Amino acid sequence: MKNKKIVGRKEIITILDLDLIDLDAKVDTGADSNALHCDDIEVFDNEVEFTLLDEIHPSYHGKRLRLPLYKLKKVKSSNGQVQLRPSIKVTVEFMGKKYKSVISLTNRADMKFPMLIGRHFLDDKFLVDVSKEYLSKQIQGIK
Repeated sequence: MKNKKIVGRKEIITILDLDLIDLDAKVDTGADSNALHCDDIEVFDNEVEFTLLDEIHPSYHGKRLRLPLYKLKKVKSSNGQVQLRPSIKVTVEFMGKKYKSVISLTNRADMKFPMLIGRHFLDDKFLVDVSKEYLSKQIQGIK
């Protein structure tokens, strides 16, 4: 437990492979996996194509990407519906370190944050203090 970093319920994450810098993310221990808000998701043989949605970052909003498909997985969404979601494997920067991470692609239009950080990513590396927010900004020196 002493090697785990404390994170808040809201944090900043960078997805290096997608050039998505300082995305607002909700830390959600009730979610299995990470999820990224996007639209027009199309799965081809071994690739997935999608459009990024993040109105706070105009340079990302509407950007179309095509990446290798990591896996198609059944996921139960927050409203209880089971969806077949594509996922990608990328390098992220979080709390001052780089990690390989699997991120499922889904439309999170009804949600407040473009990124969700789930418990598989947090497991064995982080503890969540729900009374805190944006501890990652302290590490990055952002005010």
